[in-house]
Amino acid sequence: MTGSAVSKRIGKRIRQIRGGKSISQEDLAGDAGLNRAYVGYIERGERNPSTETLARIAKALKVPLQKLFE
Repeated sequence: MTGSAVSKRIGKRIRQIRGGKSISQEDLAGDAGLNRAYVGYIERGERNPSTETLARIAKALKVPLQKLFE
């Protein structure tokens, strides 16, 4: 699996979790201390976030980090 494919799968998973909790991209970005556009890039697999960024997103979503990789 290429890095791009991994980023797309993680982004899709973040979008699924966020949608399931009815959280907007803007609210997720604010809670994670990120720019809303950057969250959109991550969800579309257009950016490769650091583990620190993924940890911040997981915390904002109130899920364990490993949940983003399921």
